[in-house]
Amino acid sequence: MPTLLWRAVLAITLVGGIGVLPWLAGTDPALTVLKARSQDRDPTPDVLADIRTQLGLEKGPLHLLAEWAGGLAHGDAGRSWISGGEVTPAVLQALGASLLLMTVALGVAVCTAGLVCARTLRTGGTRRSGGTGSAVLATLPEFLTASVLATVVGVQLGWLPALGWYGPRWTLLPALALGLPAGAVLGRLLDDPLPGAFAEPWARAAAARGIPRYRVARQALRRCLPGLLPNLGLFVVGLTGGAVAVEQIFDIPGLGRTTLQAALAQDLPVLQAGTLVLLLLATATALGTRLLVRLLVGPALRDGALPALRRPAAPGRRAAPVTLAAVLLAVVVTGLPRDPLAVDTTRRLRPPSAGHPFGTDALGRDLLARVAHGALDTLLLALAISAAALAAGVLLGLLPRFSGPLVDTVNAVPPVLAALLVTAVAGGGPGTAAGAVAAVAWAPLAAHTAALLRQERATLHVTATAALGASRRYLLRRDLLPAVLPPVVRHALLRLPGVALALASLGFLGLGAQPPSPEWGRLLAENQPYAERAPWAVLAPAAVLALLGALAVTASAEAAGTSRKSA
Repeated sequence: MPTLLWRAVLAITLVGGIGVLPWLAGTDPALTVLKARSQDRDPTPDVLADIRTQLGLEKGPLHLLAEWAGGLAHGDAGRSWISGGEVTPAVLQALGASLLLMTVALGVAVCTAGLVCARTLRTGGTRRSGGTGSAVLATLPEFLTASVLATVVGVQLGWLPALGWYGPRWTLLPALALGLPAGAVLGRLLDDPLPGAFAEPWARAAAARGIPRYRVARQALRRCLPGLLPNLGLFVVGLTGGAVAVEQIFDIPGLGRTTLQAALAQDLPVLQAGTLVLLLLATATALGTRLLVRLLVGPALRDGALPALRRPAAPGRRAAPVTLAAVLLAVVVTGLPRDPLAVDTTRRLRPPSAGHPFGTDALGRDLLARVAHGALDTLLLALAISAAALAAGVLLGLLPRFSGPLVDTVNAVPPVLAALLVTAVAGGGPGTAAGAVAAVAWAPLAAHTAALLRQERATLHVTATAALGASRRYLLRRDLLPAVLPPVVRHALLRLPGVALALASLGFLGLGAQPPSPEWGRLLAENQPYAERAPWAVLAPAAVLALLGALAVTASAEAAGTSRKSA
């Protein structure tokens, strides 16, 4: 009951905050609505007064919020301030499109995760994939993948429809753009504990008795899935409400695009209804994942009879992260002496050459210089956000009853909407994208920490130590944190390119760094229209993002080997 009450308080706070957002930000909602309705109409005092009368803005935000809540109690979410149509049917229709897209994208993600873990499952944990391929997939910008798929597969080859939303065939290309990166991250998270499951006594005994390897692999998956399911639930909500860039490119009338348009136009009834739907979806997903965890683990979770999941020591491959770091450092050091702002229109969109190793952009600026100078902003900012997210995620994950509903609430706010909220409250500027990403980046780490902590508390050795009179502080310091921290730190490393990618996505949508900043998201955004004529202009920042992802994956694998040896 306290958890449900806490969820209700968080939902009311978020939806209520959205309802008074224009007044908190000091903007005139009548002016914003007028611009959204008609760009050419002059905002005269009479016109603005007429809009205020139509919408009831003179009654004040609290009165409007109370009226909206009263109508919602009867199933009526009001009418759109822009179109005048009923909100409930429009939001439900957008939700249907997003759920269909999410379902197909989740299928793609599950298949991709299976391919990432295939080698570990096939060899019984004795050999694992290097992770470079999955790192490249995980760092593929969704908007870039969507653009390439739409242009090449949809337009040039004509294999699948690339624009619109008229049936299941129209879901395949956007589902690939969404599902491939998500599946790569899920696959790495699942591949991390699998060797420990194969090293448990039951797996060894099953192998000795000649039980088929696929059955052992199936049980190993069942053993590792409970720690992953909370993050899978976060992906479900994220793919539903956070696919804004993909929905924009493929012209999909989904919930993410609907809420973004409502936020930009300050169409509060639509924005409040869309956010509330995402909150309900997050709550339902969280309850569903918790039920699945109980079904998979069984009474062992309740009785404290789980074996400790410890992975065997494996030799680290220090050459891989060192080599990747050296390549990334070489790119930065080579490009820093160059001027990233020097414009030469006589050298527009030149291919790579000795003078311009990465080519030039649409204004003739050197891409190597811009990538190198953008690395300082992108990498340092991503590292700072990841470190803060790790600290917040671990601390809040240790308080699952408090953080669980908070994680679901935060995850229901797409990064794009979070950026708009941060902009409205704190104003625009370079820190807008950073604040928005930081506000949501800790949630997956907190969910992972809470899931691992729940399982570790149910292990036999912790139950026995507690029965001998050990205090909670002793158990936390000597048993729980040493078991939980290493996989969560590796998870944070895996999320590092995702943080950089989130910053890039906001830059692509115009909510991050602004021109002439060489931030990587900005580079992708300004060069994406020239992808067909000058693919190097897009491939350069995308390749550096992929290099960062490969470095993060190999570094996390090396950290895993080091932690197992020290243990």
